Amino acid sequence: MDESMDEDASFEMMDDHNHNNWEASADAYRQHPPNPQQQTGHAAHSTVCEAEGSTLPNSGAQSAPEPGNGVGDCEDSAGTGASAGASAAAGGKVTLNINSSTSKFLMNVITTEDYKSTYWPKLESAIEQLLTQNPQDYIPISYEQIYSCVYKCVCQQHSEQMYNDLIHKITGHLQHISEELQASPPDQYIEKFDTALAQYMAALQSIVPLFIYMNKFYIETKLNRDLKEDLTKLFTDYVAEKHVCTLMPLLIEAHSTPFQITPSVMANIVKGLYTLRPEWVQLAPTLFSNFIPNILPPALESELSVYAAQDQKLQRELMQNGFTRGDQSRKRAGEELAYNGSSSSCATSRGYR
Repeated sequence: MDESMDEDASFEMMDDHNHNNWEASADAYRQHPPNPQQQTGHAAHSTVCEAEGSTLPNSGAQSAPEPGNGVGDCEDSAGTGASAGASAAAGGKVTLNINSSTSKFLMNVITTEDYKSTYWPKLESAIEQLLTQNPQDYIPISYEQIYSCVYKCVCQQHSEQMYNDLIHKITGHLQHISEELQASPPDQYIEKFDTALAQYMAALQSIVPLFIYMNKFYIETKLNRDLKEDLTKLFTDYVAEKHVCTLMPLLIEAHSTPFQITPSVMANIVKGLYTLRPEWVQLAPTLFSNFIPNILPPALESELSVYAAQDQKLQRELMQNGFTRGDQSRKRAGEELAYNGSSSSCATSRGYR
């Protein structure tokens, strides 16, 4: 009897109440398995430990499970373990101390109501500001605070709800943008589309990093997708696809009329449309080829005369809009160079330096 009690005491001393020395305890358990009378207390203690928490992403800490996923079980197990430990202590076999870790976990739980009333409103406010700000403006958002909110919600098993809320929020914003574009007059349509596209893509540069933990531990792991791709697809589905048939004729007309719109605006829209959906090149191959290389098929020797005719047509259009031909420009540049050279030689002969 004394030898058995010494072995049990050595097993208990190898592990502390936080299980920091669990490997040594496991070895001791394999070398000196407890007798059947002692297994009641150890099993109850193990049940409590298993129900108390799970490993956090990139963290050595533990988080309490989501309500309904083990918190109640953790309380029941604590009560069972305490009663089993008391009975075992009464028999003089083993002493089991129940610590306060369970109560600490219960205090740190983020319930569904906490998420809806506290955490998501903070995230929603930040997302709204990022979506509506101008790319050049600065808004006073605590990125550290928002990042911390996302991290805590992921650890507390609210990733799915947070992802659905994010998609719903951005979808509503894009539907409002689409309605504004639909009501725009033709002479402002191109500029407003460019503003909406640039503003949204700039917002994604901040939104995606803020939700990096949700992307890594929920979207990539469970949905096998990527957050940036999902949010980009939302703009394609709710804005670009609904307006591309109206936008493309306006772009072709503006491109045929020099300086009707800023060249940078034209380039941004064409490149943006190609990024969103490359097959839209088929709607206006010539227009896309002016801003994106290798869009058109390679040149053929049999069509050199066609290419020459296109170049001559372009030169005539430029001349009609006030541009001079290249040979005339070179001739004028040569005359100016000769004049400047003769003026400098005259100045040198007169003694000027």
